[in-house]
Amino acid sequence: MKKLSKKYVEASKKVEKNKLYTKEEAIKLVKDTATTKFDSTVEVAFKLNLDTKKADQQLRGSLVLPNGTGKTKRVLVIAKGEALEKAKKAGADYAGEVDMIDKIQKENWFDYDVIVATPDMMAQLGKIGRVLGPRGLMPNPKTGTVTQSPEKAVEDIKKGMVEYKTDTFGNIHNIIGKVSFDEKALLENLEYIYSSILKAKPSTVKGTYIQNISICTTMGPGIKIDKNSFDN
Repeated sequence: MKKLSKKYVEASKKVEKNKLYTKEEAIKLVKDTATTKFDSTVEVAFKLNLDTKKADQQLRGSLVLPNGTGKTKRVLVIAKGEALEKAKKAGADYAGEVDMIDKIQKENWFDYDVIVATPDMMAQLGKIGRVLGPRGLMPNPKTGTVTQSPEKAVEDIKKGMVEYKTDTFGNIHNIIGKVSFDEKALLENLEYIYSSILKAKPSTVKGTYIQNISICTTMGPGIKIDKNSFDN
């Protein structure tokens, strides 16, 4: 059995195990229960009533958090001509054509966090899908990383775009910021993700869609949120 740190045990004492906190109380408490010396990431977890064996209930998409994530992502753009030049001007950290694909393949190069590509480059990118896929780097139209306007994708990613995807149990985990964010910024990000998940509800879902919501910091205890507090 994994031994819990003293800091975690002390932080856990501040959280009532079976209590459902309002979203405002939860944000305040998550900042108060951070256990690390570094600026911890704050994450939210949604347990959804989804049957992920059904294709239409496998949620996947992206959204731009109002206050960003507190992280700067390095973006690689693979495109040609005007689209490539626009992406460079928009702030892409790396940009190129087939030369970039060759670099990944030959040098095992992964000094970036996200790949954005234009549709005409996907056939060539597909050749290294086995390399990119397991690392979660393969561009996808659903997340806005396969696009005719890579410059817009670069801008969104730099502003704080996050991708969301259901796991096999119908859960979605996402970053909502850093402990150093003020309560208002974290709350706005949390509310935005909540409303986005709500809008993405598949029409075939029966019963209660969002079953549980909780937030935590890196190595901090989980805090359950009363979903009714989002109706306020």
